Amino acid sequence: MGKLTVRALRVVLAVVLTGTVFVQAMMLWALVSGNDPEDGTLPLTALRLVTALGVGAAQVALVCVWRLVAMVRRGTVFSHAAFRYVDGIIGAIVAAALVWFSVTALNAPGQRDDPGVTLIMGGIGVAILGVALIVLVLRMLLAQAVARDVEATRMQAELNEVI
Repeated sequence: MGKLTVRALRVVLAVVLTGTVFVQAMMLWALVSGNDPEDGTLPLTALRLVTALGVGAAQVALVCVWRLVAMVRRGTVFSHAAFRYVDGIIGAIVAAALVWFSVTALNAPGQRDDPGVTLIMGGIGVAILGVALIVLVLRMLLAQAVARDVEATRMQAELNEVI
């Protein structure tokens, strides 16, 4: 991965992470400060809390991607250490799907006249879980690459002993 690509990705990750921290802080401040323009109605308060949790899941994924980019830059991504970050991304995506399903459940009572909205939102939650499955498949590919790298290193060591 080129230096320009790494720098560009890090800038994007930093901007998104900073923005999410700001949004999360403002939402939580509105809840605890008493300056809520909606007067703390229960559905809105629950949605704010759930959204703050969803933003937290996105932040976990951003940090894990940052760490993986650092490993790619150092050439150490094909190691067992990378699995921790990939697992973190999978967990964050599953958490985001669960958050989305809870938003769907909170929104469903208001959609009695048009239940299609709830069905669409449920479908989006299933799609989010699909992304987690795609990352899981990529994790399996990483596991194969790590195993082949270990095997190649072992074979190279044997070849060096013969020579």
